[in-house]
Amino acid sequence: MHQFLPYAWFRGECVPFEEANVSIATHALHYGTGAFGGMRAIPNPEDKTEILLFRADRHARRLSQSAKFLLTDLKEEMILNALELMLKANQPIKPIYLRPFVYTSDLGIAPRLHNIESDFLIYGIELGDYLPPKGVSCRFSSWTRQEDRSLPLRGKITGAYITSSLAKSEAVLSGYDEALLLNTQGKVCEATGMNIFIVRNGNLITPGVDQDILEGITRTSVIEIAKDKGIPVIERPLDKTELFIADEVFLTGTAAKITPIRQIESTTLNPIRPIMENLRDCLTDITEGKNQEYKHWITRIKL
Repeated sequence: MHQFLPYAWFRGECVPFEEANVSIATHALHYGTGAFGGMRAIPNPEDKTEILLFRADRHARRLSQSAKFLLTDLKEEMILNALELMLKANQPIKPIYLRPFVYTSDLGIAPRLHNIESDFLIYGIELGDYLPPKGVSCRFSSWTRQEDRSLPLRGKITGAYITSSLAKSEAVLSGYDEALLLNTQGKVCEATGMNIFIVRNGNLITPGVDQDILEGITRTSVIEIAKDKGIPVIERPLDKTELFIADEVFLTGTAAKITPIRQIESTTLNPIRPIMENLRDCLTDITEGKNQEYKHWITRIKL
C-alpha cells in the first residue's frame, strides 16, 4: 500500500492528492504521450527542517528535454519552483520519491502532438528500498529493448515502458526479482528501470549511450564518482556472457540507488563487491549531505 504525500502539484497549484484527478478521456492515458521523472528527497539527517534533493537540476533538465519530444515547452525553472512549493506544502518527515510528469491533457482522440493541450503535475510517495539492498536475482528477458530510431529513448516517455512492464512481470512470475534486457544487437542494455554496471579486472564497465539505454542520472553520477576515485571507467557494448564471469555486477537508478545482482538465472555471482560497496557508501554520504566535495549535487529546501 503506497503512502502518498497529502498534496500534489496539479494545474499550477498545490491541491489535496485526492483532488488531483484527470478525465478518463485524457489523451496521454490512451496514447502514452507523457514523460516522467523520478527524484529522491530525504529529510536532512542533521536538520529535520531541511529537505535534500539529489541532483535536482539534472532531473529538471532531463524532464524539460523529454517534454520537447512531446512538442511541449516545460522550463527547468518551473519544474524546480513547483517541486519546492510542493515539498513545503507536504512537510515530509521520511524519505520520499517524487514523480514529476508532463503529459498531453487534451481530451481529443487523434494520436498527435501538435495543436494539443499539455499539463504538468507532481506527486510523491514515501519510499525506502525499492530493491533488496543485499542483492537481486535476474533473468534475461524474452523482450527486447526498443531502438532510438523507433522511440526517443533519451526521454522517459511513458509509452516506452510497456516493454519494461512486460519484462518485469515475466521475471517476477518466473521466480526472479528483476529482468535484464538485450538491445536489438543482442548486447546487454539495462534492467526494467535501472542501468547496469560490471567490474572486471578493476575496470568499471557499463553500456554506452549508443546502446539504446536510458541516460540515467544515477548512472552518470556513479561514473563521475568512480573517475574521481581513480577507478578506470569503460563505456562499451556489454556481452551477455560477461555478466556470468564478472567480478561484480550491479544496477543503478533513482529508485534502486545502487543494488547488487546476486544471481543471474541459475548462476550465483561473486558476493564480494569492494568497488560497488565503495561507490554505494560514497553515494549515500552525498545524498545525505555529508560529502562536501559533491555538495553542489544537493539542493537544500527549507520547510
